Amino acid sequence: MSRVSSVPSSRIRALNALPRRADQRFVLYWMTAHRRLRSNFALQRAVEAARELQRPLVILEALRSDYAWASDRLHQFIIEGMAEHAHELRARPVVYYPYVEPAHGAGRGLLERLAQDAALIITDDYPAFFIPRMLAAAAGRVTARLEAVDSNGILPMRADAREFVTALSFRAHLQRTLRMHIAQRPAELDLGDLPTPAASLLPKDLTTRWPAASAEDLGHPDRLIARLPVDHCVTSAPVRGGSAPARAALGRFLDGPLSRYAEDNRHPDRHGTSGLSPWLHFGHLSVHEVFDAVMTSERWTTRKLGKSGGGKREGWWGVAPGAEAFLDQLVTWRELGFNMCVSRPDDYASIDSLPAWARATLAAHESDRREQIYSLNEFEQAATHDPVWNAAQRQLTRDGWMHGYLRMLWGKKILEWTRTPTDALATMMALMDKYAVDGRDPNSYSGYTWTLGRYDRPWGPERPIFGLIRYMSSANTLKKLQMKRYLAEYGER
Repeated sequence: MSRVSSVPSSRIRALNALPRRADQRFVLYWMTAHRRLRSNFALQRAVEAARELQRPLVILEALRSDYAWASDRLHQFIIEGMAEHAHELRARPVVYYPYVEPAHGAGRGLLERLAQDAALIITDDYPAFFIPRMLAAAAGRVTARLEAVDSNGILPMRADAREFVTALSFRAHLQRTLRMHIAQRPAELDLGDLPTPAASLLPKDLTTRWPAASAEDLGHPDRLIARLPVDHCVTSAPVRGGSAPARAALGRFLDGPLSRYAEDNRHPDRHGTSGLSPWLHFGHLSVHEVFDAVMTSERWTTRKLGKSGGGKREGWWGVAPGAEAFLDQLVTWRELGFNMCVSRPDDYASIDSLPAWARATLAAHESDRREQIYSLNEFEQAATHDPVWNAAQRQLTRDGWMHGYLRMLWGKKILEWTRTPTDALATMMALMDKYAVDGRDPNSYSGYTWTLGRYDRPWGPERPIFGLIRYMSSANTLKKLQMKRYLAEYGER
């Protein structure tokens, strides 16, 4: 039988040189980043392989206990998605294997054992945090072919490995190339016609040593997490994990804030942002779903695309101003972050990745006197002299999310109140990665480094500490933004 994949080849990456093994027992989808059952190129690739090889499909969704910043907050969000998957797949001819590691290192060997009986392993291609290292290590340990599939964005992130240093240049690149990729959407999958798995498909030695999480545990994540070796001081956030809550949030955004997004998204009091970043980060919602929903609401077709955008923000999409402003965030800025992680895998989260002018001006002002220097603990406790900054930090620690405009001010002030730019970057990552549900993401790292000059240009006049880095102040923020209600909610009580 000829092997024809409907997944674009630009999204498929072989991680080892092993062949498919048609005589093995099942196809394995190792779900690591695209944690959803719809609009998922990686799952699509696994389903197609299962049909072609006439082998059952096994979906392994594992949750380690020893990743950096593992906490009640992050674990609960992920487990809520796992519970949704278990419920949705219970009547399908698919073996769903949700594994929640009970102790550090307890899950070691699970993937290798599954690989012994796998014809092929498909996993998610994701360019940040610990996932690239984990996949590289797995590729050398498993005995089956391992492929990583990119379902991160509208543009295949490895279609062009050039480093884009400005949003303008990347936007111009998108406007030249995106037309063909927009048509390449993940397929709607029917899992009901897959080969039926035998009850004994997974060997008993595997299920005994690495028992899957029970429906009871997945349904009560707070009880399960209480037994796990994670940070219990970072409590769960008010936002619920899973694709169903994500789509509900998307529906609310389409019904109101989208039409006013261009005017309202900067003002905390107007609640004008989408708030979708936690679900996008954990893969509970795909960019294709969001894009299609927005464009359906706009009655859009590809005929409305501009002929040549030249990198301009306005006019190319052919939609209303609110949708156009949102698409610039969803597509341009989000996928620009993925581009940096792919093009500079070793230092995307480092000062070294900043443009030369930014590194030079920060170095020239590194020894400038700081009026205030705060410790990491003082930052964490929102114990600065600045009520606007403190409110933003309290939103982060309480809700697991921070308003987008305030993230910029938050980072600028950390640069001003730490001893060196390197300390500032480390502080931003420590706080946001620990508390933000949408942290540890390509957009997180591009956000931190934007405050230090990435994707920006020199701004005069030259200032102490900042040099030619764009300056922001809480006083000007209060003048420009509506945030009376925000400060009442997150201010000191």
